[in-house]
Parts: sequence; structure tokens; C-alpha cells
Amino acid sequence: MIQPGMLAVVEQYQAGIDWVPTSMTAYLAGGMFLQWLLGPLSDRIGRRPVMLAGVVWFIITCLAILLAQNIEQFTLLRFLQGISLCFIGAVGYAAIQESFEEAVCIKITALMANVALIAPLLGPLVGAAWIHVLPWEGMFVLFAALAAISFFGLQRAMPETATRIGEKLSLKELGRDYKLVLKNGRFVAGALALGFVSLPLLAWIAQSPIIIITGEQLSSYEYGLLQVPIFGALIAGNLLLARLTSRRTVRSLIIMGGWPIMIGLLVAAAATVISSHAYLWMTAGLSIYAFGIGLANAGLVRLTLFASDMSKGTVSAAMGMLQMLIFTVGIEISKHAG
Repeated sequence: MIQPGMLAVVEQYQAGIDWVPTSMTAYLAGGMFLQWLLGPLSDRIGRRPVMLAGVVWFIITCLAILLAQNIEQFTLLRFLQGISLCFIGAVGYAAIQESFEEAVCIKITALMANVALIAPLLGPLVGAAWIHVLPWEGMFVLFAALAAISFFGLQRAMPETATRIGEKLSLKELGRDYKLVLKNGRFVAGALALGFVSLPLLAWIAQSPIIIITGEQLSSYEYGLLQVPIFGALIAGNLLLARLTSRRTVRSLIIMGGWPIMIGLLVAAAATVISSHAYLWMTAGLSIYAFGIGLANAGLVRLTLFASDMSKGTVSAAMGMLQMLIFTVGIEISKHAG
């Protein structure tokens, strides 16, 4: 939602448009910062208190960004906001995976993804409309208010699934645990696959305001409309996944999703090679790719988490750190592509 508003942010702070994707890079870098600690910590003191603390942190940082005086302070606070992603990656995924058996878990993950994907689907449209009638700062007030509602929902309904509560947290044991996880070839392959397969979508979210609004001189409303087929296809893939989980194996669903991922990326890549202004073909290719992501991603998350016998807080944190590292470096590289 903030991405179409980033052009207003850099204008207000008299900064260059290079800061538009950097805002998202900072947010994702924050998502990598504390996962190494929060996953194992939630194993030992419980998933609930750690997750609830993460929601409170997000509320505080959303309100603190209103005090930013320049683009550097804004970007730093985006990094601090991004730390909230650590709680989702290291704690939230682990809690879901521990609460349900495989087929049910994949279906729930897919349906949860659909709810989460309403944000990137409607976000650009709402954000584009918002900046025409209200200041961008109001978005963060809205985020804080929605997070407060989430806090009370989690406090009321979130179960406690951690199994090592009361154990002492030792940095030496922590290092040993991560070493064992990262020596697991299946886990590393799965985590890298999750990161690289989602990178084009994250790069598009970060760069599309520059490509569409600044480069193609389209309106912010047209920018928002171009996001609809991409994230609509992502939701469609998740819905199909939810229907097929009881009839197909996890591996077959991942392979099934792999075909549209490859075809879609080839279409998008060919479009950019043929013409730097072929943004409609790029959108079409990314839509096909996104459908494949929706179909394959939840199963890949499940297989990766259970590739290691280590406690799921540690495994989930390692997976999240590898993904965020790929996203952060990849988006920064995409700033200089073409």
C-alpha cells in the first residue's frame, strides 16, 4: 500500500527516486535481522508471548515513522518496522505448522495466504487513491490501528505450541542448532528455492512504481489496476491448491506449480528484451508466474520446514533469514538492472 505513496514520500523529503525501492529493501532487511534469535527464543519461552511482542513492536514503529524528518530517518524506521517480519517468519509459520497435520496445514496456509494477498492486491489501488485525498502518513496510522485489532485477536485465540518451554537459551547451543540445520542439504535447497522463486514478485512490487508511473507516465490509478491480474492470479493459484491438497501429493503440487512459474518468467523476460516499454506483456507473464507461485509455495514451505528434525522455531528462523537475504540483495540488484 505504501509503494505508490513512496513517490510522494521522496518528493516531500526532496530525495531521488532510487529511495523508492530502497524503502522496501530496508523493510525486508529488518525482516532478516532478528530471526536467528526469535525462533529459538519462542521455542523456550513460548510462541504466544513472542508473537504478541512482535505486534506491539510493529504498532510502535508505525507511529514512530510519523516523526521522521528526512528520507534517511524514514528508511531507518522502515528497517525497524521490518523487524516485525521476523516474528511472522520465525514464530507464526512454526505455530501453524505445529498445530495441524500436513494436508490440513497446507490448505490452511493457502487460505491464509489468500487473506494476506488481499493487501498487495488492494494495497496499490487503495494506496494510489489514498495519496490523492490524504497524506501518506495516515497509512501508517491505519496500519497501527489494524495491528492493534490483530493483537487482541491473537491474545484471545492463538494456541501455545512450543515444546521446549523452560529450557535455557545458550548461544553455544544456538550456534550448534543452526549449524545442524544449515548442513541439511534438503533444507537449504528448499529455503533457497523459496527465496529465489518469490524474488521476481518482490522485485516487481519494489520497482513497479518507477517502471509504470515514472517510466511509462501512467497514473497511480492505472498503476494499481496493473497489479490486479498479478495478485489475482496468485490468489487463484492458492484457491486451486486448497482444492487439490486432499487429492494430490505435496511434491506433485510443487511440480504442477513449477510449469506456470517457468513459462510466466520466460514471457516476462522476453517482453523486457524485445521492448523496455512492453509493460503489458510483462504483467501478463508475471500473472502466469504468480499463479504458479500460489500453487507451489505452501507445499514447498511445508517440505522445507520438515526437512530438518530440529525444533521448528529454529528451522523457521533459518528459512526466513535465507529468504530475506535473497530478497534484500535481489531488490538492490534490480535497482541497477537495465
